[in-house]
Amino acid sequence: MFELDGRLAVVTGAGRGIGAGIASHLARQGARVWVNDIDADRALASAAAIREGGHAAEARPFDVTDRTAVVAALGSAPIDIVVNNAGNAGAQPMRPAPFREMDPAQWAAPIDVNLHGVMNTTHAVLAGMCARGFGRLLTIASGAGVVGLPIGVAPYGAGKGGAISFMRHMAIENAGLGVTANSLVLGLMEMAEVHDDALVARLAKSIPCGRLGTGDDVGPACVWLASDEAAWITGQTIHVNGGSVTT
Repeated sequence: MFELDGRLAVVTGAGRGIGAGIASHLARQGARVWVNDIDADRALASAAAIREGGHAAEARPFDVTDRTAVVAALGSAPIDIVVNNAGNAGAQPMRPAPFREMDPAQWAAPIDVNLHGVMNTTHAVLAGMCARGFGRLLTIASGAGVVGLPIGVAPYGAGKGGAISFMRHMAIENAGLGVTANSLVLGLMEMAEVHDDALVARLAKSIPCGRLGTGDDVGPACVWLASDEAAWITGQTIHVNGGSVTT
């Protein structure tokens, strides 16, 4: 059950963190995984770690916001599964601020990676998926895309919310062609760049399960949605958040 033997999967933003965890789980279930990241060194290291575990993975560094690069990397490949995980503000650091105080120049980056990046990868692979009669489109979203938050991430939330809506449209447009499209809405997750134990503990207390999420929490959900067993699951927004209330 949930075997992915013979499937080719692409996971964007998989050089570390949640994306690396997703890529590892797909590979363990038999998929050949292309590990994407905007940082080539991260992509190479993540793919090497998967191969060291005895599974199939290759690095595919490119920027999902660069349509030409996306088409060059994915357009002619028989890709079965795409996990749109690349996020935050892409190549730029995300700088939270109240929207009223935000420079409009800060709007584009989070919307580009979280919405246009998803559209770029989807457009590059969708025709082939439909022609072959099988495809799995998964987008990693965020609670910020479904509820308002007072933490200064309005453009990021707009990008994530747009991607969730886009997946619903893809689900309906392609439901009769063997292609499913779903979103996973994540709660508070572990971040490699955060080394403040007190902060982590404080955040964990707000989660009913008592801890932050990891790639090992998200990876199995992606495996299920990518599998043959999930052929009747499409157009859904599934919350993976340790019990946090986000609707």
